[in-house]
Amino acid sequence: METTYTIGIDIGGTNTVVGVVATNGTILAREKFPTRSCGANFTCFTDKIERYIYALTQQYNLAGKIDGIGIGAPNGNHGNGTIAFASNLPWKEPFPIVRLLQERTHLPVALINDAKAAAIGERTYGAARGMRDFIIITLGTGVGSGIVANGELIFGHDGLAGELGHFIIRRGGRPCGCGRCGCLETYCSARGMARTAIELLQESTEDSPLRHVKEEEITSKAVYDAAEAGDPIAQKVFEMTGEILGESLADFMTFSSPEAIILFGGVTAAGERLLQPIRKALNKNLLCVYQTPQLLLSELPTDDAAILGAAAVGVEAALHASGQSKGAMAS
Repeated sequence: METTYTIGIDIGGTNTVVGVVATNGTILAREKFPTRSCGANFTCFTDKIERYIYALTQQYNLAGKIDGIGIGAPNGNHGNGTIAFASNLPWKEPFPIVRLLQERTHLPVALINDAKAAAIGERTYGAARGMRDFIIITLGTGVGSGIVANGELIFGHDGLAGELGHFIIRRGGRPCGCGRCGCLETYCSARGMARTAIELLQESTEDSPLRHVKEEEITSKAVYDAAEAGDPIAQKVFEMTGEILGESLADFMTFSSPEAIILFGGVTAAGERLLQPIRKALNKNLLCVYQTPQLLLSELPTDDAAILGAAAVGVEAALHASGQSKGAMAS
């Protein structure tokens, strides 16, 4: 059987990546460009994506072999095909990217939230293969999530279900970019960890290598390096972050009872330094009727996960267009 391909597009706050993915999950090629290179002009942005798709198709002789296009983006709405009100993206009005790309490429196109794309990618190619009930939590600049229950990705009536990063875990807590206060994202994202470190430094006089770093240059990586070097303040950041995340995961168990919770993103590079306090808090706070879920790290390379997830969404778009939709989003 001849190999076919899908286009996976990952739209991030800094860069947009366009990749060609084979049916077996092999990434044939990818190109990237700055997401803000067109400012808020989404027609220009769509034209740029079209040019990259055309160039990759020509370079690898794939004319007629592309089945569909999948897009993962913050606030990507699967239901109406628009990106709207994403705080880290340049467009201030709804961006109808699905319609515009369909008009230019004449291919089936589907859009999904970037964390939901990661969930599809994990089930198709990663740690969730064969699972019907799991939650993926993405820990990066922000906190995202994708929930799969009974074999289906949860969208809700408006396509926006499952924003667990904006589950309020501290009423009246830290201000969040979403406009509310106390969201999980403000404590357990890379930025949230940096905020915790700064607060701990301000509250104590204890020596720490982080005191020699400008506040704006304190990152989760800097905190990790300090923790590995034995700094008690940095180690406390991981303990606090893991405790808050573990408590939250225990709460998340009550609405979908997943067999596994999969963690993905740059923050997870800390490994056991983060996982140990998460497990402790999860077990301590889990309602007794639930079995402790598997706590897993993603099996997908960080640089590949979004492209693979978006490509899996592209497969679904192609199947739907041909009337055979039983693919990536439902088993």
